[in-house]
Amino acid sequence: MFVNRKKEFQILENEYNKNQFRFLVLYGRRRVGKTTLIKHFLIKHKGIYFLATIENEALLIEKFKNIVADYFDDNFLRSLPINSFEQIFQYISNKNEKLIIVIDEFQYLSKINSAISSIFQTIIDEYLKNKNIFLILCGSIISLMYKETLSYSSPLYGRRTANIKLSQLNFKYIKEFIDKDIITQIEIYSILGGVPKYLEMFEFEEDIYKSIAKNILDKDSFLYNEPYFLLQDEVSETLTYFSILEVIANGNHKIGDIAKKLQKPVTNITSFIKKLIDLEIIYKDIPITENHKSKKGLYFIKDNFIRFWFSYVFPYKSQLEIENIEFVLNKLKLTFSEFVAKTYEDLAIEYVLSNFEVNRCGRWWDKNTEIDIVGIADDFVIFGECKWQNRKVTMKILNDLIEKSNKIESTNKKYILFSKSGFSDELIEFASKNENIFLKKII
Repeated sequence: MFVNRKKEFQILENEYNKNQFRFLVLYGRRRVGKTTLIKHFLIKHKGIYFLATIENEALLIEKFKNIVADYFDDNFLRSLPINSFEQIFQYISNKNEKLIIVIDEFQYLSKINSAISSIFQTIIDEYLKNKNIFLILCGSIISLMYKETLSYSSPLYGRRTANIKLSQLNFKYIKEFIDKDIITQIEIYSILGGVPKYLEMFEFEEDIYKSIAKNILDKDSFLYNEPYFLLQDEVSETLTYFSILEVIANGNHKIGDIAKKLQKPVTNITSFIKKLIDLEIIYKDIPITENHKSKKGLYFIKDNFIRFWFSYVFPYKSQLEIENIEFVLNKLKLTFSEFVAKTYEDLAIEYVLSNFEVNRCGRWWDKNTEIDIVGIADDFVIFGECKWQNRKVTMKILNDLIEKSNKIESTNKKYILFSKSGFSDELIEFASKNENIFLKKII
């Protein structure tokens, strides 16, 4: 499936239409749809597509040569002994025609040959920069792609004309993959996030729990060991990274508490925390009224599937390996509603950002009080509460929110309540008479 990606596709189109040498770097986590985007682009425009793999460099050069020979229908090229990428690109540059060249999984070339960035610097400077060629380097190991193509120390620095970091799909596109009610869509989004491949592969059963059992908890399922594949290329000390993620998934969000659980000094884990933030696997959340240097920061897992996996798969690997899925399902059922509630809060914050003219929006807390949503505008502050529960929200929830809002100074306050199950008649009537109170069932 090819869903959304309009903005990214337009960037590719804009680069292609420049009719001069263009160089774009496309990167993002595994399974997010980079190759699908490229192949969709190549349906419209002809080009050469080469997928790099971990193997002998001479064999890769031979494969690339044969792909180029097939494209130009050149048996003579196919018969030539070629021993470098430079020679192939020199041949291409002599064709004097508009052309797209895609090198997918480019980071594997850097693993095979540490000088690959310098080689492509020479290719660009000597053979491509004055040609009508659109070069696209694509990769899924984010740290390597950044190091080899985007960082200041890379030989390719300053040569790219555009770059795309492909992110997960927004929640609103989940319905393109999951033909279910909005509650089920939110539950699945809280498990899988917006990773297209996961959404494509997820086979829905009679209910959400049977679906989880089949698609994730079964040790032979596609997603059972996915985080190992996701992280093994990005980090070296997987034990420490996995331990940090498990501790955060278990509800430890202060860096001091994380370090204490691991029985390590804080200074010993800060580099690991930074790496996970750079990979967009975790994020640091601070009260919305604080500046970015605040020491009140808490750490949360940003990637929904990673959060689910470290909550319900990794801690129970021993049980799952002996196929005791029912044991894990029973654990999951006890806390799944609470797990989904965090995603529901995230979606509610996005809703406020999209539907109210606020400058910023997020959570707020101090030692004694937590507010799910605080949106700060030029002339008002909106306070929100989210309830993912099987009962209606009542006036008490609103009154509690009004009381908590006194912690933040504002002369003009608005309130919004989000609810999975709706609102009491009393609350609906009260809100209808007050233009500063908004009620939103689901999202």
